[in-house]
Amino acid sequence: MTASGSAVRHAPADLPPPPIALPPRAALFLDLDGTLAPIMPRPEEVGPDARRAALLDDLARALDGRLAVVSGRALEDLDRILEGRVGAVAAVHGLVRRGVHGVDRVQPHPDLDAAREVLRDLARSDRGLLFEDKGLSVALHYRNVPSAADAVVEAVERLARSSDLVLQLGDMVAELRTPGQDKGRAVAAFLREAPFVGAVPVFVGDDLTDEDGFAAAARLGGYGVLTGPERPTQATYRLNDFNAVLAWLSAAIHEAPA
Repeated sequence: MTASGSAVRHAPADLPPPPIALPPRAALFLDLDGTLAPIMPRPEEVGPDARRAALLDDLARALDGRLAVVSGRALEDLDRILEGRVGAVAAVHGLVRRGVHGVDRVQPHPDLDAAREVLRDLARSDRGLLFEDKGLSVALHYRNVPSAADAVVEAVERLARSSDLVLQLGDMVAELRTPGQDKGRAVAAFLREAPFVGAVPVFVGDDLTDEDGFAAAARLGGYGVLTGPERPTQATYRLNDFNAVLAWLSAAIHEAPA
């Protein structure tokens, strides 16, 4: 078993909001759920949004294309929600990455087959649980039945201990995924490619899965912005919710050099 995540640096109450002006030659790496979109009862309920679409178009122009979405969702799902507006995308926590040279995918780990059957059976036993199969990972969402949290986490931890899969706990979801990549490595890979080469990374996310992205951004000369409630984190700044993120990004466009 491998557990995802990095050692934290900041105490929960340390974080101010980010400066309006982005760093010179900034590159934005944005999570989706809880960051660009609200957390919905069912993941498939998140869809295209006119306000978000216009903002992403404006950001891409202002940053000369240095914009990427880095999410736990599958690539096809991200393209559906974002209407194909963002070319640079890291999906399934970095296990799938679409950059300037096309799409890179790791091979699914054989241990996923057994985990898939167990989690699917658990979802069948409780109609409030949502099973999600991303090909390279499997997840069980319990946001509709919070009382099932302990049982779900215990089951997934037990599967992780008996396999080589990465255990990933998120916002009301427990996930087992193929090892080998994470959001931080995806950020580093983008920064080795055009148009991101030489950019200052700014990573914005809400979940524990985003801690690797925060750490990579700090290591590579930028910073992270945590979205949501205070918690120990490697981010440098914090915003309250996705609406605050959209407002901040809108303001940042107007501060960008012409």
